Amino acid sequence: MLDDKEKTITKKSDKIASLEEYIRYMNQQRFGASSEKWSPDQLGLFDEAELLSDEDDAEENTTLVLAHQRKTKRVSFPDNLSVIDIIHDLGEDEKFCPHDNQALRHFSDECHKQLDYIPAKITVLNHVRRKYMCPCCNDYFITAKKPPQPIEKSIASPGLLSQIATHKYCDGLPLYRQSNLIFKRLGVELDSTSMANWMIKCGQLVQPLINLGLYVLRAQNVLFMDETVTQVLKEAGRSASQQSRMWIMTNNSDQRMVLFHYSPTRESSVAELMLGDFKGTLMTDGYAVYDAVAKINDLTHLGCWAHARRYFKEASDAQPKGRLENPSRRYPIFKNYFGSK
Repeated sequence: MLDDKEKTITKKSDKIASLEEYIRYMNQQRFGASSEKWSPDQLGLFDEAELLSDEDDAEENTTLVLAHQRKTKRVSFPDNLSVIDIIHDLGEDEKFCPHDNQALRHFSDECHKQLDYIPAKITVLNHVRRKYMCPCCNDYFITAKKPPQPIEKSIASPGLLSQIATHKYCDGLPLYRQSNLIFKRLGVELDSTSMANWMIKCGQLVQPLINLGLYVLRAQNVLFMDETVTQVLKEAGRSASQQSRMWIMTNNSDQRMVLFHYSPTRESSVAELMLGDFKGTLMTDGYAVYDAVAKINDLTHLGCWAHARRYFKEASDAQPKGRLENPSRRYPIFKNYFGSK
């Protein structure tokens, strides 16, 4: 009877410890900070062998680190920037010595450089096509040709289109904000709907460049893929509340390239389409679609360390403060993710 009671007490104690851990975990999720900032205590999750090893038998390697002072990094001036000299000179009555009234001689300059910003300005490009005719027969007429434009018969020049695209896709400024704030401040009324049509046509123009980028990525040895939720308004056949996906594929070479691909679904066919004939190593999160695609295309599939680390952090958040033990034996949450062993 005592043995049975001892087993019951042990079982209930483990159950209570597990429930207390889940309570701490849920409190952290509900009320704690969401940041996964690095903590020195996380080293205890991976250095079990070093902690348990016999330190007396280990060789002592001591490295002396000299003390140093942190220096503030100054902004460098690119060589391609134009320089405007602003001369600050003495007045004519100050160019004489106050002691002997001799004229002063200029011998050197003291310089102080500043970065200046010249606000953007809007100009009008008036394309004038000269027309000519034969003065003799009056039957021959010719008009000078105009260079091809990105969008023919449009008021948007290549410079304006590139600036709108840079603001939207690089600076994260929506078209309505550009229209109501930036261009309106410059004295120009641009309709956001017209700007949206311009961006769609620009997207069609750069499609060959996108195809080339896809070709270059597929030739890499290692690729990274992920997909994120996005929402599209006024999409044909879909409500605004339905979730779509933006698929991202990138490499890790010196010439970094990031390719974005929109899809209304999260199906494996999208990943197969983007990877095409790629043969190499693919690193992703734990989404099952990537496992299936890797098997079909005979790819080496790597897991993402950032996602794996998240489970360690969740288990660490569920522990009492100051507790640092073997996670595989002491953290019940790990059993749910990695099995009882």
